[in-house]
Amino acid sequence: MKEIIQEIQQFRNDRNWDGNHDARNLAISISLEASELLECFQWRSPEDAIAHDKQAIVDEMADVFIYLLQFSDVIGVDLIEAARDKMKKNAIKYPIGTKS
Repeated sequence: MKEIIQEIQQFRNDRNWDGNHDARNLAISISLEASELLECFQWRSPEDAIAHDKQAIVDEMADVFIYLLQFSDVIGVDLIEAARDKMKKNAIKYPIGTKS
């Protein structure tokens, strides 16, 4: 994780974009990119969207991931640890046998 975060930071810094990458702007960007991901599925079945636009879907997933990594770095959150903590909470909230 640290390596990809460093690559993203270098990319951002090489373009002098660091002034725009505060917590607020990154949170907005995550939402916008997630909306672009949803747009790939608009008016289509999941199977059709994946069959015809898989690369666009992958690109939008990557955009969400990149912004999420930057956001976690800016606010000082270890995403792996946060995911593990959330899974523990989910296990309590939704014990085995719970219907989704």
